[in-house]
Amino acid sequence: MRRLTILLAVAGAVAVAAAASAQTSAEQKACKADFEKYCAGVVPGGGRVIACLQKQMSKLSPDCQKVVQTYAK
Repeated sequence: MRRLTILLAVAGAVAVAAAASAQTSAEQKACKADFEKYCAGVVPGGGRVIACLQKQMSKLSPDCQKVVQTYAK
């Protein structure tokens, strides 16, 4: 049980950190499902999440595509 609790806490922290790279809660919400589907193993920071999402651009939801275009370098 303790192991499951720790795993869930880590997974939640990763998802929050990944979403934190977007500036607004609307942007975070727009890409949450796409991040979880295509980039769940990516460690946030250094632009890695946006880079991962950018590689999957054609598969992303239209709203997430707009967010990625805003933040992609």
